[in-house]
Amino acid sequence: MKESTIKDIKYKLDTDQFSNAELELLREDKRKGVHKLLKQYDVMQQRKKELKKQYERMLSFEKKAKSSGKILIAGIDEAGRGPLAGPVVAAAVILPPTFYLEGLYDSKQLSLQKREQFFEAIKQQADYGVGIVTNDEIDKWNIYQATKLAMRRAVNQLSEAPDHLLIDAMRLENVPFTQESIVKGDQRSVSIAAASIMAKVTRDRMMKEISQHYPTYGFASNQGYGTPMHLQALNTYGPTPYHRKSFAPVKDIIFS
Repeated sequence: MKESTIKDIKYKLDTDQFSNAELELLREDKRKGVHKLLKQYDVMQQRKKELKKQYERMLSFEKKAKSSGKILIAGIDEAGRGPLAGPVVAAAVILPPTFYLEGLYDSKQLSLQKREQFFEAIKQQADYGVGIVTNDEIDKWNIYQATKLAMRRAVNQLSEAPDHLLIDAMRLENVPFTQESIVKGDQRSVSIAAASIMAKVTRDRMMKEISQHYPTYGFASNQGYGTPMHLQALNTYGPTPYHRKSFAPVKDIIFS
């Protein structure tokens, strides 16, 4: 063990190749570099335990539903209620029983890289549906009703009909499923957190595509929210076909 290079030890620690017995032997190594690596490793292992506990806490709503006989439990969340432009997007996700994704949490709390990584993992392993309601539909129905419509569309895109819905801070009328509305659900339920990632990444990608046609508004970086750059372009050039005409200040510019 002592003859292993620091580089080799680092690689094996990073890839969890040491058994518990080998780790104990490694702790007897006198090299400062090894002690530093072990300290970093211990911190990382503690972080992994904390994330595992967090994940278990965020399974409480799913476990409660399963204890009452529910099998297919869909988490539902949306992205894009507040922006001045673009669609509102909702996602519904049914996670498999053995699913575990370390660090799964509210999409807004994650880095872009982590969201993209989690999006692909959920896409590959879970049943998911996405519902999109355009800016024109938002203007027709209002954002609250449009959000509900996006959620219904997302549920309808699932491969299997769910038994129960866990929804972030909303309720859906006239659906043939039991449901539970959870305030800050994307931080309290793994299914809703997964849905928040699917919705946000999908919408962010849509806004980047729109930005290619209207780069002045900065949609790729502001996702349609009213940033100074966005508002300046709006005042200078007026609204695009993707702006929500029922939202101020867009409607103020149209009717001024």
